[in-house]
Amino acid sequence: MGKSGIELLANYKYWIRLLEGLWVTIRIALISTGLSMVLGTLLGMVMTVRNRIITVITQIYLGFVRIMPQLVLLFIVFYGFSRWTGLMMDAETSAIVVFTFWGTAETADLVRGALESIPSHQYESAYALGMNRKQTFRYVILPQTMRRLLPPLINLITRMIKTTSLVEIIGLVEVLKTGQQIIDANRMKYADGAFWIYAAVFVLYFLICWPISSYAKHLEKKWR
Repeated sequence: MGKSGIELLANYKYWIRLLEGLWVTIRIALISTGLSMVLGTLLGMVMTVRNRIITVITQIYLGFVRIMPQLVLLFIVFYGFSRWTGLMMDAETSAIVVFTFWGTAETADLVRGALESIPSHQYESAYALGMNRKQTFRYVILPQTMRRLLPPLINLITRMIKTTSLVEIIGLVEVLKTGQQIIDANRMKYADGAFWIYAAVFVLYFLICWPISSYAKHLEKKWR
């Protein structure tokens, strides 16, 4: 009978490897989210413009992102686009491109919805007080928009962190792939090693995502 897999968790070297993999996960998520928020905010503002061409283009973009699985996009960018164009992007760069492409669409739709949810009388009241368009947006519209926007944006970060587990398919060694490597290296010695390593990976994801999700819920209750 093999040894208990819980002994794997007593080896600090495996924890170091898992934390290194977790840092890869966090790095991809943070870079992708940061780029998505900047690009998505700009695109979301553009989407509020009443222009038929802009509406059609942005709806095609949003529809494509929502229909196409992120895993397929990873394959297209890493195995197809990068080689077709000769750019030869590595796995991490390809992952950032894909998650930014996806996150920008999600952020843009959130920004558009938040801006369009502001009642028209808010603009009218600001103009009646003598504010110009720039002052109205800065002091009246933007604060209300951020209150509507911030909680779902924070939730988007947790979704981004969890979705990065897909990058192992294109060979990137993040926390889940690291866990699988540890399991494969000890499969014969620890029969139940997979259970304990995956449990450790779950705990690491939980420790990262739960505080972020809880903070988003706190903001929703506070600003309701």
